[in-house]
Amino acid sequence: MHFDAFLIDQFGVLRDGKGPYPGAAETLVRLKQSGKTIIILSNSGKRSAENDRRLAALGFDPESWDWFLTSGEVAWKILGSESLGEGKGLARKCLLISRDGDTSPLDGLDLIRTERGDDADFILLAASEGDVRPLADYETLLAPAARRAVPCLCTNPDKIMLTKEGTAFGAGRIAELYEELGGTVRWIGKPFPDIYATALEFLGLIDPERICCIGDSIEHDIAGAAGAGLKSVLVTTGILETASDAERQALFAEHGAIPDFILPKFIW
Repeated sequence: MHFDAFLIDQFGVLRDGKGPYPGAAETLVRLKQSGKTIIILSNSGKRSAENDRRLAALGFDPESWDWFLTSGEVAWKILGSESLGEGKGLARKCLLISRDGDTSPLDGLDLIRTERGDDADFILLAASEGDVRPLADYETLLAPAARRAVPCLCTNPDKIMLTKEGTAFGAGRIAELYEELGGTVRWIGKPFPDIYATALEFLGLIDPERICCIGDSIEHDIAGAAGAGLKSVLVTTGILETASDAERQALFAEHGAIPDFILPKFIW
């Protein structure tokens, strides 16, 4: 089957927590040179420009993709145009949960940052530090907000993240914890609709039958593609690198999504 556009996941397809996968940068260049439109579609709470710079610093050619679309960018646009509570147009207190000191999810918005869950008007959950902090730390931080029914916007639904040392719990797991504490969460990113609607708007008149999603997560990439009516490729690197065929089949059944193709890695 011939595709005109690709929505390609970042972590688990192009790179892991240590760096690029062998041949991934070259494959991206070849796809672009063959005339394809390429969006890197990432559940990153960081905004698009931050990810552009980071991937280029790892040796990827910035000319090999047309747009780096992140869930953080989609959420930033939503926050710029919507109110999460009463008092639209007034500064609101936001509890930002990110990593590496990243404040880009709030930059340029009429918001005041707070470090506490007991006086926040809403929570912006952009990233996890699950590789250095236990989940219990997040429970202590978030429990006061959950008791006050403070809304949470999760801009990185990934429940597992890749780090230099292996895997750790991601921001999606923290969002699940918030729901377990009684809080409400609005999810932005794969497999949820907002990020796909934004990508398809960018792709314009390209027939959805000729758009293919490439990812390593059945729950996020493959299920998200299915929900958006797009074809998909599962690569068995990333979070499923050690999974058996039986384990993958169980995940297909659990999430009601089967990829159109399975490849051992992103390479051409």
